[in-house]
Amino acid sequence: MNNALSLLQPYPFEKLRALLADAQPPAEKLPISLSIGEPKHPSPAFVAEALTANLAQLSVYPTTLGIPALREAIARWCERRFGVDTGNIDPARHVLPVNGTREALFAFTQAVVNREHGALVLSPNPFYQIYEGAALLAGATPHYLPCTQENGFNPDFDAVPADIWKRTQILFLCSPGNPTGALVPMDVLKRLIALADEHDFVIAADECYSELYFDEAQPPAGLLSACAALGRTDFKRCVVFHSLSKRSNLPGLRSGFVAGDADILKAFLLYRTYHGCAMPVQTQLASIAAWDDEAHVQANRQLYREKFDAVLDILGPVMDIQRPDGGFYLWPKTPIDDQRFTRELFAQEHVTVVPGSYLSREVDGFSPGAGRVRMALVAPLAECIEAAQRIRRFIEAS
Repeated sequence: MNNALSLLQPYPFEKLRALLADAQPPAEKLPISLSIGEPKHPSPAFVAEALTANLAQLSVYPTTLGIPALREAIARWCERRFGVDTGNIDPARHVLPVNGTREALFAFTQAVVNREHGALVLSPNPFYQIYEGAALLAGATPHYLPCTQENGFNPDFDAVPADIWKRTQILFLCSPGNPTGALVPMDVLKRLIALADEHDFVIAADECYSELYFDEAQPPAGLLSACAALGRTDFKRCVVFHSLSKRSNLPGLRSGFVAGDADILKAFLLYRTYHGCAMPVQTQLASIAAWDDEAHVQANRQLYREKFDAVLDILGPVMDIQRPDGGFYLWPKTPIDDQRFTRELFAQEHVTVVPGSYLSREVDGFSPGAGRVRMALVAPLAECIEAAQRIRRFIEAS
């Protein structure tokens, strides 16, 4: 067996199951889960129709590169969304379809990391656990950048020593952040691109929550936006990861893309050719329908706005809690230890959240997730309101 597997930490939901295993919530209260970030809004009917209309493609082996029509649809969407001049994203060189960002983030790390150079992979802390696992199995060492409220829940990149940057091979960004919902500002993105040039590392921007924001007039900037602002038409050292899971309520479709630096994507394509992760053709055709439509995405954002407004009205008076910049998570402080809060809330109110300490790593005696919980507002509005009312009742009774 691969010895590196022993380095992997238990996944947060495995730890959560153990924490709640012997708790006995009141049977008369229906369970409400705010733990897993799985969208519960309806999937677009036209995507399902496109999928079923193309089931004849089940008899066709898909190519790893994907069909030209999907790569074209993705390229044009990126240009529209991130202010890239039309034609600057070459569908044949700058885009690669993937089966959701989870597998792509992991596989990308295996393709990019050079094991011979004491590689570091930097990530925000707290973080999406795939960043850490991918780094460890690629033979790199994870290096965690704390995201605290004092710094707007973003890493303090100015505090990273030069010797760390010199060993960095991949810098993972997550904007909006999971679990914090924080956006990486445009000026910071530009500065990070300069650092990537100086120290020769790759910026891997996980932007799977980028289409969940509050102000329709101000969609969040992304790494491609920063490249466009800098006139960086080759997207050198910059790669973005996007998915239909959150944007279009299609987590079961397993469809996303990687876009950016053509040389890096050429190497990644080679890796994926052997890895065997081609997207089925019928899924590609259904994905085109999703990327070409924005009406369902706008409607989706409105549903989240309504839920955030309602839940914050209920919890604001009893918790240290803020509206995030984007995404669908709340990241409040807990009045007691986060694991105890999670367990007792479940036992008394049958509501499940995730302890923040399960989503971060302790470094030098400090865990930026400790004393917080993650709440995913993915359930329907009425269910989110009921959950918030139960949480408030639990806090007020404690």
